[in-house]
Amino acid sequence: MQARAPGSPVRAALAEYGPLFVVLALLVGFFSLKTGHFATLANFATIANQIPAPSLVAVGVTFVLIAAEIDLSVGSVVGLSGSVLGVLFLQRHLPMPVAIAACLASGVAAGLFNGWVTTGFKLPSFIVTLGMLEIARGATYWVTHSQTQYIGSPIESVAATSLFGLSLPFYVAVFAVACGQFVLIRTVFGRYVMAAGTNPEALRFSGVDPRPIKRKVFLICGVLASVAAVIDVSRFQSADPNAGIGLELQAIAAVVIGGTSLMGGRGSVISSFVGVLIISVLGSGLAAMGAQDEVKRVVTGIVIVLAVIIDRYRRR
Repeated sequence: MQARAPGSPVRAALAEYGPLFVVLALLVGFFSLKTGHFATLANFATIANQIPAPSLVAVGVTFVLIAAEIDLSVGSVVGLSGSVLGVLFLQRHLPMPVAIAACLASGVAAGLFNGWVTTGFKLPSFIVTLGMLEIARGATYWVTHSQTQYIGSPIESVAATSLFGLSLPFYVAVFAVACGQFVLIRTVFGRYVMAAGTNPEALRFSGVDPRPIKRKVFLICGVLASVAAVIDVSRFQSADPNAGIGLELQAIAAVVIGGTSLMGGRGSVISSFVGVLIISVLGSGLAAMGAQDEVKRVVTGIVIVLAVIIDRYRRR
């Protein structure tokens, strides 16, 4: 086996993450020239404090996509989990820790459902999670009667706690990204996830059943979606039954921009996090330029398509 030349890990990291950071820097430079007030610490702090929930969801989606599956239900799971928290605290008068535990349990249940049905019945995860998307959103409207649950100060301390101008949820998201990357590249489970997405038959012939691996990635995705729900409820001090609509597409877009293959077997949690940053900077910059919401969606869609095309040529 050929020994690695000194410095090769650094070169590998630059090759993997360098293009993404170049794109991020170009976006910041462009919007700074166009608006004149984009590149400020206050604006960067605002963007950083807006990305924890999308970042957590993107970490879970990264694991699912690497395993050659997809989860379209994460946005609805965020909405359902947050609504469970709000209803139990406000209407059932349960203590906040109990309501938060039930919120997290909702994410666990959704992840287990997606994983067991997908692997147990050998169904496409696209269909299963599309069904969970509707189930979770319908359950959200049912438990809340389509009414926003205004919680107020009892939950705001989570998002209000800050250090160096950055909120506690931001550090939680960074910690989740670091843990996710470590698990993916430094653990046996991470190697199994890669193998399950690359060639599940080869993994099975080696004596490892890929089905439990895929169940676990769906469970991870569900848990992180419910944590994102806690953060969103704390940030807005309310549980909105419409929360998380479109979040699954935003997360998938960030993960694809980060270079994770839609065919499975390849990806990086850190790259997905940078993808979230790119989408957030893009949206914030377009808003600073006065662009309408429909324009922002068109531009974001174009960026996603270009990212997939570039990824295809890079793989070749």
